[in-house]
Amino acid sequence: MATRRQFLLSLASAGSGALLPGCLRGQSDDATPNALAGVRLEPFVDPLFLTPVLRPTSEISGSEHYRITLSEFQQKLHRDLPPAVVWGFEGITPGPVIAAQRGRAVTIDWLNRLPARHRLTIDHSLDGAGKDLPEVRTTIHLHGGHVSASNDGYPEDWITPGKQQRTVYPNRQPGATLWYHDHAMGITRLNAMMGLAGVYLIRDPAEERLGLPAGRFDIPLVLQDRILDARGQLVYPVSDSIDAPSVAEFFGTNILVNGRVSPYLDVEPRLYRFRLLNAANSRMFQLSLVPGQRFIQIGSDGGLLPEPVIRSEIFIAPAERLEVILDFRGREGRRMMLVNNAPTPYPSGGGPVPGLVMQFRVGRPLSADIDTGRIPDTLRAVPRLQETAAVKTRSLKLVEIMAMKGQPHRVLLDGRRFMDPVTEDPLNGSVEIWEFVNTTLDAHPIHLHAVHFQLLDRRPFDVRRLERTSEVVLTGKVLQPAPEERGWKDTILCPPGQVTRIITPFAGEPGRFVWHCHMLEHEDNEMMRPFLLRA
Repeated sequence: MATRRQFLLSLASAGSGALLPGCLRGQSDDATPNALAGVRLEPFVDPLFLTPVLRPTSEISGSEHYRITLSEFQQKLHRDLPPAVVWGFEGITPGPVIAAQRGRAVTIDWLNRLPARHRLTIDHSLDGAGKDLPEVRTTIHLHGGHVSASNDGYPEDWITPGKQQRTVYPNRQPGATLWYHDHAMGITRLNAMMGLAGVYLIRDPAEERLGLPAGRFDIPLVLQDRILDARGQLVYPVSDSIDAPSVAEFFGTNILVNGRVSPYLDVEPRLYRFRLLNAANSRMFQLSLVPGQRFIQIGSDGGLLPEPVIRSEIFIAPAERLEVILDFRGREGRRMMLVNNAPTPYPSGGGPVPGLVMQFRVGRPLSADIDTGRIPDTLRAVPRLQETAAVKTRSLKLVEIMAMKGQPHRVLLDGRRFMDPVTEDPLNGSVEIWEFVNTTLDAHPIHLHAVHFQLLDRRPFDVRRLERTSEVVLTGKVLQPAPEERGWKDTILCPPGQVTRIITPFAGEPGRFVWHCHMLEHEDNEMMRPFLLRA
């Protein structure tokens, strides 16, 4: 374990988690060890790209209907670089915002018009990524959506170029910031690196009555990290093994916000609502403002919190969403930087690489005819689930198996691989407690499909004793949820050496779903399991 950690720390300082660079196919002169660090780019020279809201093409039986094309194209990621070859939706990455209404269904035809050959190196040793399968495969998952199994984007329900996938999202859940992304078995990390992600909003009349900042003052911010070479192209590292080229984790040397490297945003001296999505493969973000200013957090994965939470910094793991309000009133003429201080790998890694996320410039005049919004004292009722409501408690270990001679490195959920028989089978309509026992050195963001849950607590345990005896012996103080974690969640951070307990009401159409670590390099490397929602 220590050997791997030292290895990752040394590579994190260079901005990556691998030995060798893996550029887009067809490139060679930049494929040197220096390519792992990428090029140095001046921050705050590109305006923030304000992702457009996509309009439905028609209505089908009362459902809004969209036709969304996945394709390859070129997109400029920084002023000083040529356009990069990327993948995305409707010709942009991240894809356009889909804005749904609570209680009104959305039907989407996802049209795969990607090339037949992948731009990044496929690891055929991974389950579901064999040489007998097409290189380019996609299946779109609505992350945070309460959907049926047939519309969830199950990892094996992929389509190939030239085909289409139809999904129906009922949107019978409170307003929230969700997102859509590819979930193809064994290549999710590669498809995400190429750009297949976008924001999906569920708007809620009850939320709109609160008077929060809205319209052009309600802005999604999609956080990603990338390595770019001197020609502006993506660099994704590979290992030194020809037979197993996948890497343990990925940490880029540039932070992208809405598909641009460290952009700036001109703002008015008013309240703004920002919906943050961590769409990075592996990177955690710990964000603060310089000069110092407070965040007012109003929402998390499943929508609004019970009440606003004042925070000096915010933490967001891969796949998590945070909704915050920033108050720029009285700050005319000022500039503020959003900076990242999370170590990589998290939590025991070195310094953040890089640290600059974006800049806010309070330079626009106030639109006097438009309400500046407000921050109510109460946002939403979130009744706490009681442990007595649970009919079953499952103890599930997060495990890392180090590479032995002739064997690959693996990260597992409860010691099982994806293809092993289903062991998690909650009954529809029941409530269960799941305990994630993290025996590894990494913090893992664990995501359950099709449901939301509440965090009960975190409890330190004796890792060495568990390794000797398989007993989970709790030590130290029980850590109660912080105020910002008291809303509904679909992705929860599980720190090393702790038991993270969640309580989940399982309700919906019975079928097969998945739960997994949302560090995509882990997910593709066996840290994903099916669960069966029983009738």
